[in-house]
Amino acid sequence: MTATTDGSAEAVGPRAAAASTTHIAGELEASAAAAAERSVRHLLGRQDAEGWWKGDLETNVTMDAEDLMLRQFLGILDPETARAAALHIRGGQLEDGTWATFYGGPGELSTTIEAYVALRLAGDLPDAPHMARAAAWIRDRGGIAGARVFTRIWLALFGWWRWEDLPQLPPELIFLPSWFPLNIYDFGCWARQTIVPLTVVSAKRPVRPAPFTLEELHTDPARPNPPKPLAAAASWDGFFQRVDKALHLYHKVAPRRLRKSAMNVAARWIIERQENDGCWGGIQPPAVYSVIALHLLGYDLEHPVMRAGLASLDRFAVWREDGARMIEACQSPVWDTCLATIALADAGVRPDHPALVKAVDWMLGEEIVRTGDWAVRRPGLQPGGWAFEFHNDNYPDIDDTAEVILALRRVKHPDPARVDAAVARAGRWTVGMQSKNGAWGAFDADNTSAFPNRLPFCDFGEVIDPPSADVTAHVVEMLGYEGFADHPRARRGIEWLLGEQEPFGAWFGRWGVNYIYGTGSVVPALTAAGLPHAHPAIRRAVAWLESVQNEDGGWGEDLRSYRERQWVGHGTSTASQTAWALIALLAAGERESEAVRRGVSWLVGTQREDGSWDEPYFTGTGFPWDFSINYHLYRQVFPLTALGRYVNGEPVLYGPRGA
Repeated sequence: MTATTDGSAEAVGPRAAAASTTHIAGELEASAAAAAERSVRHLLGRQDAEGWWKGDLETNVTMDAEDLMLRQFLGILDPETARAAALHIRGGQLEDGTWATFYGGPGELSTTIEAYVALRLAGDLPDAPHMARAAAWIRDRGGIAGARVFTRIWLALFGWWRWEDLPQLPPELIFLPSWFPLNIYDFGCWARQTIVPLTVVSAKRPVRPAPFTLEELHTDPARPNPPKPLAAAASWDGFFQRVDKALHLYHKVAPRRLRKSAMNVAARWIIERQENDGCWGGIQPPAVYSVIALHLLGYDLEHPVMRAGLASLDRFAVWREDGARMIEACQSPVWDTCLATIALADAGVRPDHPALVKAVDWMLGEEIVRTGDWAVRRPGLQPGGWAFEFHNDNYPDIDDTAEVILALRRVKHPDPARVDAAVARAGRWTVGMQSKNGAWGAFDADNTSAFPNRLPFCDFGEVIDPPSADVTAHVVEMLGYEGFADHPRARRGIEWLLGEQEPFGAWFGRWGVNYIYGTGSVVPALTAAGLPHAHPAIRRAVAWLESVQNEDGGWGEDLRSYRERQWVGHGTSTASQTAWALIALLAAGERESEAVRRGVSWLVGTQREDGSWDEPYFTGTGFPWDFSINYHLYRQVFPLTALGRYVNGEPVLYGPRGA
């Protein structure tokens, strides 16, 4: 199949072998090819004129609520923004009055509190039925006192919670050397960029009185801040609770010069990491807290740093046709573009097609060739690689870099030397970011300290970046296709992956939900690295995938699988998760199996007339369970990849091992 530049497709026949001898199999292959053709048209039609793709990145309403609270704190909340945000927030409320963190999930206390506060700021009255239901549910779950630390920090900004009752992280943390426990580089890059500005906020303890109280959200308004019992002194939790108490005492006696110096160094650290587009790390939370911290340090809203920061936050807004305004936690153009390129190439779009060449040109222009924070753990390593977002030069990530290389190698670019040079730089950087255990994390090497997660301050999501099976798999797959499957670094990665397989045959998914994603990542990597289909690890993975296939032929896994064993491999069938399972099974040589036929039939049968798929379920993760993501392009790129590989066979790559 090839496609024209205007998005139409010409059926010129698949590259796959002749149709199966059975009539049913032949019909399925024809249906799959037609579905892939429709999907190609749809995806080509979504490409930006500059060459990139980007789907909406949907998370939960805390992004919208915190955006309103930030604007209220800075005194710039306007009626139109409040109205549009409230329209979106109200639309996500469940029947019991709560807000969940993912589609189909249960109500979550902190999310519900933040949504409630945002609606109050937008003018919703507490005695309105939807507000009363939310408040009653909040009180039944312990009220504000039961919320996570980050929620209570937001409330403290307005006097709804006492700063004295929040965990402390002093700005003097910025002075700790990189070898010292709990230095800022012990935290994952997303946590590091958030914690540094929050140390300033925690030291300043600002209060900008709100226009209303929140007494209705306390279980006992006369005693809103009940003390929490101390854990046993001999435990790590007890130790860090007592450290926190000591830090509260230190706050009262901290030498003024030292504290001022620490906050100035923190400000310089923040400003040095502001990206060209004004954001920090390409993600919303660090940008929000950086703006607050700098404002507290005397940067007025007209300062260039502040103007650029606020403008970057506006770019996270997605305006709906009904006038609602949704805030993205971040944007994923590099990730979406490399996945779209892979999908189109595997579906048979010719490798020199203008759309693919344009995508490669754009990706090459996004290569990061400057040193970032990763160099603290890997000094001397030469830069090269890609980030997830439009602008995030301080934090390229290993996952994007591996997938971009796989995408580049699928395209016949008119300047192959330019592609080879970028791949060589990125490959060296990726290999150099291998952790001591032989695996790869997302942003840093050996970011595995056990201490940050123990801090009372860090009660929400992952704050470190240890190696994961899915990222390691993508690197191993890339190295396999680059001809380095037998390199000692690749062999160590393979050995680590084999050791990480669960007894039931799957791999844990760190950045996608969950064991289906992990398994869908690892099996193609192992076969690309030369493991035979008969290898016991691959056979166990195949058996597990077949055992969790839904009756309708698809696959699905609920986010609750991160906490509850009965959900592992189970959930409503989704397009992206069905595709992940099929990609693994096809890589394992199972093309003619009943499981693959049923899965392909499900994808074909659920495709919309325009070539797209619908998927309200969240199949991506920021933090497993705590912060979930619905990548709106996942439902398009992964099904097309699976259908393309079913119709056309193994991917064709152009490079050291390719054609």
